[in-house]
Amino acid sequence: MTTALVIDDNRNTADALVEMLDVMGVDARPAYGSSPAMAMLKSLTPPLILLDINMPGVDGMEILSYLKREPRLMNSKVVVITSDDQPETKAKALKNGAKAVLLKPASILSLEPILQEIGII
Repeated sequence: MTTALVIDDNRNTADALVEMLDVMGVDARPAYGSSPAMAMLKSLTPPLILLDINMPGVDGMEILSYLKREPRLMNSKVVVITSDDQPETKAKALKNGAKAVLLKPASILSLEPILQEIGII
């Protein structure tokens, strides 16, 4: 079973994404913000990371840069989650190593095709 880490400072969003992933057979854990996520990533190497871009403190783009520099995590597939539908945001996320961008509010109907496309399910 594939495992995933869902990083979002909004608990409702993180929990909803964890539930969606569970329905699709992905064992997911939430990290409610960047600090808890960085602590969890010290011991986890999840094949899939759903990463919110707009978080207080260390934002998602900074975490994305870290993931792509860290040899143990650089092969994790990252799906950026954001409410920002500007083309520049999507382009920046993809340029920085994200495999896909999922717009909020996410649904299982929007998440499932992305996970199929990147080979998770």
